[in-house]
Amino acid sequence: MTMLSAPEMPTRRQSFSVVFAIELWERFGYYGMQAVLTLYLVQRLKLSDTDANVMIGAFVGLTYIMPVLGGLIGDRLLGPRRTMLIGAFILALGYVALGLASSHRALLFGAMALISSGNGLFKPNSGNLVRRIYEGDDAELDAAFTIYYMAVNVGSTISMLLTPWLQERFGPSTAFFTCAFGLVAGLLYYMWRRQWIVGAGSALDRGPWNRRTLLILSLGFVIVAGGSMVVIASPMLARLCVWGACFGIAIAWARIYRRALPEQKPGLRLTFLLCLESMAYIIFYQQQMTSLTLFALRDVDGDFRIGDWVIFHMSAGQFQALNPLWIMLGSPILAVLYKKLAQSGRDLSLAQKMVLGFGLVTGGFLIWWLAAAYTAGPVSAWVMFVGYGLISIAELLTMALGLAIIARYAPADSTGFMMGALYLLWGVAMYVGSLVANYAAVTGDAKIVSIGSTVYAPLFRDLFFAGLGLTCLLALLLPLAQRWDRVHMATQNQSIS
Repeated sequence: MTMLSAPEMPTRRQSFSVVFAIELWERFGYYGMQAVLTLYLVQRLKLSDTDANVMIGAFVGLTYIMPVLGGLIGDRLLGPRRTMLIGAFILALGYVALGLASSHRALLFGAMALISSGNGLFKPNSGNLVRRIYEGDDAELDAAFTIYYMAVNVGSTISMLLTPWLQERFGPSTAFFTCAFGLVAGLLYYMWRRQWIVGAGSALDRGPWNRRTLLILSLGFVIVAGGSMVVIASPMLARLCVWGACFGIAIAWARIYRRALPEQKPGLRLTFLLCLESMAYIIFYQQQMTSLTLFALRDVDGDFRIGDWVIFHMSAGQFQALNPLWIMLGSPILAVLYKKLAQSGRDLSLAQKMVLGFGLVTGGFLIWWLAAAYTAGPVSAWVMFVGYGLISIAELLTMALGLAIIARYAPADSTGFMMGALYLLWGVAMYVGSLVANYAAVTGDAKIVSIGSTVYAPLFRDLFFAGLGLTCLLALLLPLAQRWDRVHMATQNQSIS
């Protein structure tokens, strides 16, 4: 009698490949949408710069706040795998609705609400799945998250180059439908290889669907999405939500600090300080999607030239792709540099990396200020290349260290909340960054050109001086941060021994 063999169990690498693929396509969709959204609102829907920036600020802020709820749903109600899939499906619907908004304007706010809600369900749970797949193997987990981060940059680079080109030649609807296609491609791959990931996730993913839970979540989603539509459509309400979020975080941080053990408080103080520093960077970062894109539209020559030879051309939206390109170039270089510094006993603290990051931000906006103020005619595309290089390396030294800060310094029993709070802070900062971009808002004809010296130069000048002031302030705070770090490390060593 022939014995039937049991089905072969999927390897960790196979399970990870499914999450990697759907994450790559999800980022393809999101960053492709981001690359063309500002131009779509200003050029196609004829919104003023001010209205477009405020709307984008509310939308992106909500997009970063929603993962707090999505993580809770994945952990306690549906499981990370199921929640991730539902989020991907909702994102695809959001991009389709955004594409249809060109001819059906009423769909605009609903599309944005779907995208922010879908991202909230998807983003925290895809990362959670990676953690669960490699649970118990820290070395493999670090390698997996490195590859996972590369998926974000690969997907975003391709889409940020593709969707602006599609928008210019075939219209914005084609660009947004392409973003939806990315999600569909990721979901189809999941369905093809679902046997590789069926064992991943939590017990909730492997159990039966709970109809009552689904009904409650469906009603909750309708309420949250409806509320998001109202917030995105109402600048006053968006501002109230931002102030409410800031007040809520301040109260929560005060409670955590008051209840912390004495030996935990130096680490918490350092956590609060460094989180606020990373939040400040986001205000500069948000200019990529707002003022820098509009500056590129109106005042930058998209031809990359060496002498009279044009190497290649970038449109206004495509310049945003320089950010992930520089991230991919800079990450391995910084990794080697960190290793050499550590081997020589000169490892940089997180606070020192923050100071360096703000120094690079300052340099980036100095370049843009001088180019906008003193260039006769269109600004060279190389100015954008160099400026994006500086603020992208700064991102690796500031924003990219955000979760590492919490993992290193926050008490274990509040780590989850602190990570959610950090995303919320980043959402608030993106909203503020969009308001800052309004200092270079243009009224009237969106096709107006050659206004860099009068409109964009003052904004870039002010951002340069703000960056310079923050760099000096953070340098002055370094001794305090290093003292908190030493006390924290001493208490950690004592608890281990």
